[in-house]
Amino acid sequence: MSTEAIRWGLMGTSRINEKLLRGARLTDTAEVVAVGSRSQAAGDAFAAANDIEKVHVTYEALLADPDIDAIYIPLPNALHHPWTLKAIAAGKHVLCEKPYTRHPAEVDEAWDAAEAAGVVLMEAFMWRHTPQAARLAELAANELGELVHVRATFSFPLEDDSDIRVDADLAGGSLMDVGCYCVSGSRLIAGEEPDLVWGRQVTTADGVDRRFTGYLHFPSGLVATFHSGFDSFNESLEVTGRTGTVYLPDPWHSVRGVLVVDGEEETVEARNPYMCELEDMAAAIRGEKAPRLGRADAMGQARTIDALYRSAATGQPVNLD
Repeated sequence: MSTEAIRWGLMGTSRINEKLLRGARLTDTAEVVAVGSRSQAAGDAFAAANDIEKVHVTYEALLADPDIDAIYIPLPNALHHPWTLKAIAAGKHVLCEKPYTRHPAEVDEAWDAAEAAGVVLMEAFMWRHTPQAARLAELAANELGELVHVRATFSFPLEDDSDIRVDADLAGGSLMDVGCYCVSGSRLIAGEEPDLVWGRQVTTADGVDRRFTGYLHFPSGLVATFHSGFDSFNESLEVTGRTGTVYLPDPWHSVRGVLVVDGEEETVEARNPYMCELEDMAAAIRGEKAPRLGRADAMGQARTIDALYRSAATGQPVNLD
């Protein structure tokens, strides 16, 4: 299998592209060669600022570019699934920003299409690829005893209700934007899928959650609680077991590589999570390994998020048996 860099195209000029680009510059497995934009001026400006060779003025033209191996999709949530299907149909590998979807049927449709086309599709939870996440999983599985409770938070202030992250038509909401990390972390630690969830939300006038509080119960008896919101700066992940605890002050951005184990600080290599993600995609595309996050993980995320929203809408717990 070729060891040449995977040639990437960026779908849109979203600011998160800049984080992916920083990761791409740290690895010889990825080369960003093109960006697609609905505006020539915006595309040209983004390409010039980030040393990208080619600009396509439509997303369709980006997908038709034969020099591109893989597409990164950082579009608003509601656009993830349709553009992923178009990218797969064009024969491109796809890294799609999280959450891929809250609809389980869309997960099956997308991964069925990817398998039929012989391309790799991965949901972009970049934090899951770091040494910090690997050490967290190891501690949870082997060193904390029977797991009892997970507490997760992720929030930041967002005052503008016209922002796309609270746009109902674009599948906005704090659970979709940042709470999905808390769900991802809880599921990783549990090593299984929840069998019951309960959700509560505080919404905008358009019914989009500005705050979301969730409860996940797992078959093992482990309970996870989380808060997400557009109201304050808060980011943490804490696991309590019968014989130990671990606390991550920077679980989702994964910049510091710090875990506090039973009150003592432990450090691991703080590798750029986007670089790690791109390297995992490259290995999967070359056939060296399965992608770290595949259909099963995306389905677990979608089923849990969907159930949390259904619970918040009805005020009742939702069983996922």
